[in-house]
Amino acid sequence: MIPYAKNLTLHEDYDIIVVGGGPAGCAAAAAAGREGCKTLLIESSGALGGMGTLGLVPAWAPFSNQEQVVYRGIASELLEASRHDLPHVRSRKDWLNWVPIDPEALKRHYDDLMEAHHVTVRFYTLVVDVLSENGHVTGLVAASRDGLSVFRAPVYVDCTGEADIAVGAGAPYAKGAEGSGELQPASLCFILTNVDEYAYLTGPNLHPQNPDSPIYRIVHDGKYPLIPDTHLCQNLIGPRTVGFNASHLWDVDSSDPASLSRAQREGRRIAKALRDALAEYVPAAFANAQLIETAAAVGIREGRRIQGEYVLRVEDYLARRDFPDEIGRNCYYLDVHHDKAHVQEAIDNPEARRARDQRYGKGESHGIPYRCLLPRQVDNVLVAGRCISTDRLVQGSTRVMPVCLVTGEAAGLAAAMSLPNGRPAGVDTDQLREKLRTYGAYIH
Repeated sequence: MIPYAKNLTLHEDYDIIVVGGGPAGCAAAAAAGREGCKTLLIESSGALGGMGTLGLVPAWAPFSNQEQVVYRGIASELLEASRHDLPHVRSRKDWLNWVPIDPEALKRHYDDLMEAHHVTVRFYTLVVDVLSENGHVTGLVAASRDGLSVFRAPVYVDCTGEADIAVGAGAPYAKGAEGSGELQPASLCFILTNVDEYAYLTGPNLHPQNPDSPIYRIVHDGKYPLIPDTHLCQNLIGPRTVGFNASHLWDVDSSDPASLSRAQREGRRIAKALRDALAEYVPAAFANAQLIETAAAVGIREGRRIQGEYVLRVEDYLARRDFPDEIGRNCYYLDVHHDKAHVQEAIDNPEARRARDQRYGKGESHGIPYRCLLPRQVDNVLVAGRCISTDRLVQGSTRVMPVCLVTGEAAGLAAAMSLPNGRPAGVDTDQLREKLRTYGAYIH
């Protein structure tokens, strides 16, 4: 151990501090700023948007339940902006599901959202410690190029994806499969350009739900051993440019920097192997394709889940349950990426994979209780995004970006409403729900 002590600069002129600039954090900060709160958003990288920008996820998960838009408010604003970025999307006014993402344009949309609601954004700043007393956060120690500082506010919104702030203050959490602790595999998204657009659009469907997809021959033939499985989602995100959410990286622990570093390197190698394999097996579209970018952030599907005042369980999901304190709805399927044995089954028997991917019917959804945003044993922190309080199966559904935007907006508004006493658990949920409705939220 090396003893180390230093006087730290204190910043305490904020009403609300949001940590993490992904979809949940941006929505939370905008919602708090919209209420007139002096809001700080702390982001460790140099861009907002998380997986839709730095992570290069090529499309939004579905926004509708086949009858109406479920993810509204700030979420719908960003979807509409994204649709206008791409001419091939703009012409289809009724297109709400799997809308492609231009990651560079989306960065600007998030910047504009912060400026519109007077949010102070501090890039290149990493929270390294949580100061707390008896479950009450008293400050965040953050590191940046100007050294270590302490940031303090009455209320905090944790949108780190790993519940770093809540856990650092003593909140209980769950992680991975019960017993084994196994985590869903990660992915590193990437972009190919100089694709023959006509051949891509009229050629074979590459998605693994198509049993004739070339990805099955690629994996079976074994010529590209770095490609471990048939996961191959992709979208046309620009002229002659295709974004890929493809392949899996196993045994990645997103709270372990060494594990993330290995995944980043391995993901880059897999992306190159997929480019070469597609060039060989689908030459009409990809013979001259160039790998121009791999994501700056590993796509993590599963990490910590807080244990909140309510744990949303698969029984709630299957019952399409309503809640008196629900702050939004969700209709996305239980998208759990399974272990290697299940992946091998999907390679050998695509029909088995489709049988597991059960979806809600037309018009169906379930509620998300406000209590899922309230970590136990911590009184002045809300959590939004991937790490809200759910069981493992439901987390496979609530982890996607539209849901993160909905929980983020609710958390930011609730944080603002809690300022008189700094206790989010004391917020009147009837008032919270009514206010969310005025901003366009879909609540039963």
